[in-house]
Amino acid sequence: MRKISLWLFIFGFTASLAVAQDAATQQLIDEINGRIQNLTEMQAAQGKKIADLEKQTSDLSDKLNQPAAANNSASADDLKKLAEQVKDLAKKQQDDNDLIVKELEKLGKGGGVSATSHKPPTASIDNPTPAAGGAQNGYYYTIQDKDTLIAIARAYSAQLKIKLTADQIVAANPGLNPKNMIVGKKIFIPQPQ
Repeated sequence: MRKISLWLFIFGFTASLAVAQDAATQQLIDEINGRIQNLTEMQAAQGKKIADLEKQTSDLSDKLNQPAAANNSASADDLKKLAEQVKDLAKKQQDDNDLIVKELEKLGKGGGVSATSHKPPTASIDNPTPAAGGAQNGYYYTIQDKDTLIAIARAYSAQLKIKLTADQIVAANPGLNPKNMIVGKKIFIPQPQ
C-alpha cells in the first residue's frame, strides 16, 4: 500500500509539474505570438511609409521633368527685371534719406527743434583747411552735446555732397573714442579725395 501511495504521490507530483510546465509554455507561446503580431504591424507601417516615400519621389521626379515655365522657375529676363527694380528702389531710398537729412537741417536752423547731431561744421566749407601735417584737406568741428560720429559724417556728407564715413573721421583723429566723445573737443573732418 505504501508503494501504491508513493506511486500515486509521484504521479500526482509529476502531473502537477506537467500542468505547471504547460502553463508556462502556454504563457511563453502567447508572449511570442504577441511579439510576432507587433512585428507584423510594424512591418505593415513601414511598408506604408515606403509607399508614401516612393510616391513623393515620383512626384518630385515629375516636377523636375516639367518645362521651366510650368515649374515656376525664374528666367534670366525675370532676374534682370528684378535687379532693375531693386536698383530703382535703392535709388529712391537714397533720395528719401537725402531729403530727410535736408529736412533735419532745416529744422535745426529754424530753432524750433534742436538738431545738434547734424550741425554744420565750424570751419567754412568753401575754404578747406589742411590738417596738422599738411597732407590732407578737411575741416575742424567742435563736438556738441549728443553728437555721434555717424551723425557728423552724415551731416558733412549731405552738406558737401561727398561720401564720408565715421571710420574716416576716426582714422583722421588718432585717439578719438567714438563711444566717449568729449563735448567741446575739436576733431578733424577729412575731405575725401
